[in-house]
Amino acid sequence: MPKPNYNGNNNNTYASMYEQYYINNTAQKNEKPIRRNIKKKKRKESDLVNKLIVFFLSLILLFYVLPYSYNKFIGSALPPNSKKLLKIDYYKLLYPTHTYLYKDLFLGRYILKDTKYKKHLMVDIKESSERNGLKTRLLSLAQNYRRIKPAVYVWEQNGSTYVDIDADKPFPAASIIKIPILIEMFREIESGKFSLYDTMVLEDYYRASGSGKLQYSQGGVAHSMDYLAQIMIQNSDNSSTNMIMSKIGGMPEINRALNRWGLKTTHINNWLPDLSGTNITTARELAKMLYNVDSTNILTNESKRQIAKYMGHVKNNRLLQAGIPSDAVLLHKTGDIGFMVGDAGIVKTANGKKYIVVILVRRPYNHLSGKEFIVKASQIIYNNISYN
Repeated sequence: MPKPNYNGNNNNTYASMYEQYYINNTAQKNEKPIRRNIKKKKRKESDLVNKLIVFFLSLILLFYVLPYSYNKFIGSALPPNSKKLLKIDYYKLLYPTHTYLYKDLFLGRYILKDTKYKKHLMVDIKESSERNGLKTRLLSLAQNYRRIKPAVYVWEQNGSTYVDIDADKPFPAASIIKIPILIEMFREIESGKFSLYDTMVLEDYYRASGSGKLQYSQGGVAHSMDYLAQIMIQNSDNSSTNMIMSKIGGMPEINRALNRWGLKTTHINNWLPDLSGTNITTARELAKMLYNVDSTNILTNESKRQIAKYMGHVKNNRLLQAGIPSDAVLLHKTGDIGFMVGDAGIVKTANGKKYIVVILVRRPYNHLSGKEFIVKASQIIYNNISYN
């Protein structure tokens, strides 16, 4: 009986069990079901097309059919006074954070924009060495007020010494945000956009609760920019602040200015009174603003005199002012929104020394510990700089 041909040729070579297994499996692997692969490929392409069709039909249904059905059928059944067309803000869907993270305004849209400038308007404060003894005393004082979280920045002019306690930590700005608003107002005046004696009419939408009496004044009355700036700083009037903000271009324009100045944290997100604390700043950046207004040429001497006149007659004398003697000079602005209280200013001591001080304090709502800390810290800082 002839041996089977396992090699596919006419020789009579015997194939072992391993060779039979190898030959059979190799033959199966070499078989290529071409038609079957083509069918699978076509099926995959067909599935992809179907998914794309369903996706685009869903978009049409979501953005066009449903809004039209609402306006045509459901909306017509509503009372005339409450009928509103359903409109979809596609920009808001794509950029949900643009309403509070914007840096610019273009064609009526709030946008994020690169704010890298070749040269910032404001220069950094020139620091030499830290006053470690003063810092230790302030930290020891804070230990007595466990319920508060303070940030302190002090800079003394003669030796450029300083104290930094969480000075770069973001804090709610409260009414201290009126300092950059005041600075930008005078920069706009100096650029010729308006004058200090131009007037604005009080409208209802400018009225703001909280500090200041302008909110109770008669509407339709014109007030000079000088008067609005005066009560904004001295009385911390919120309504006049909103009027000034509107005059200089609103929040986008002020935020553009803050970026041009080189401030990375200070930002305005809300009109006054901003009781929720969305307008933010730091102790260091407030000090930087005061330093540049006082020691550089970003403003003319006339503008500086006007600012000193406003900030030298602030009615709230219960914070930094309460910690220094009556013969010292203080130009400052206070802020208080319940859970945050602060004061930022320039002090000239009785013996002629000058320093910048900013103290911001988070506290339990309206708790007296915040105010007490600022007063005692102000006294410690004054005595340390004045007599050393």
